[in-house]
Amino acid sequence: MENVIEVSGLCHRYGSRWIYRDLALTVPPGRIYGLLGKNGVGKTTLIKILMGFLRPSSGRCTVFGEDSHDLRPEIRAKIGLLFEGHLAYDFMTIAQIERFYAPQYPKWDRGRYYDLVDLLRLKPTHRIGDMSCGQRSQVVLGLIMAQQPELLILDDYSMGLDAGYRRLFLDYMSEYLKDTGRTVFLTSHVIQDMESFVDEVIFLERGGAVKSTSIERFRDAFRCYDLPRVEGTRPPEPEGPIKNVEAHGDRWELFGFAGPEEVETVLKRQGVKSSGLTPRNMTLEDAFIGYTGRY
Repeated sequence: MENVIEVSGLCHRYGSRWIYRDLALTVPPGRIYGLLGKNGVGKTTLIKILMGFLRPSSGRCTVFGEDSHDLRPEIRAKIGLLFEGHLAYDFMTIAQIERFYAPQYPKWDRGRYYDLVDLLRLKPTHRIGDMSCGQRSQVVLGLIMAQQPELLILDDYSMGLDAGYRRLFLDYMSEYLKDTGRTVFLTSHVIQDMESFVDEVIFLERGGAVKSTSIERFRDAFRCYDLPRVEGTRPPEPEGPIKNVEAHGDRWELFGFAGPEEVETVLKRQGVKSSGLTPRNMTLEDAFIGYTGRY
């Protein structure tokens, strides 16, 4: 089947600073993809390009087979967008905003909207500007679900939400997506949410380097080793299978897609003693930080 999103040779810069050079990625239908990366690598910029809000310096980006900067209205109606938080028209009420959105989407499902916002136990006349961030997230999620989109783009859906509202958001989204064939492309800074929700993760690094993998494969293959810091000896450096090295108190933390023998071979080549090299278990957040680096 045709990929829902295709990015090839994408380059973009702000002034003299390049965000991407030759970025390439694909998102097939019916999958949940999490776009992960440190602040400033261009996650939100990519969503702006996908939606046609921003034209890249060069390269091609398509959504449902159409150039992202020239999407027809009927293609846009297939996309449910949550962009940089739970923004809505604050001056409207719960009922007014539903009536405002409904005529713009041919598959609008009013029941979907009210099934979710009724959990707030607020009157339809309640103004959105008088709601908490968590309550607004339910209104926005209800609006997205009522659109019945084929593609959901969720940019930092967790912004401003406490653990309870994040869980509610993901639980409802999981139920909504079940057996529908819908596609999700999302970003989040709450890494632990990804583990039970997404099918695949795309790690985006500065300059546009990407790695696409399943959570399971990443957890199985990416490893951490502790190496005691010995005064007067040279520090280990990223090389080959060692992707990242972090100083942590009295030890070095070495991260990479490598077994202990491979790590020892690299350390020997660098002239670093491997005595005391010890594997260490990681959470998904530990692994994410190890892969991308703390700074």
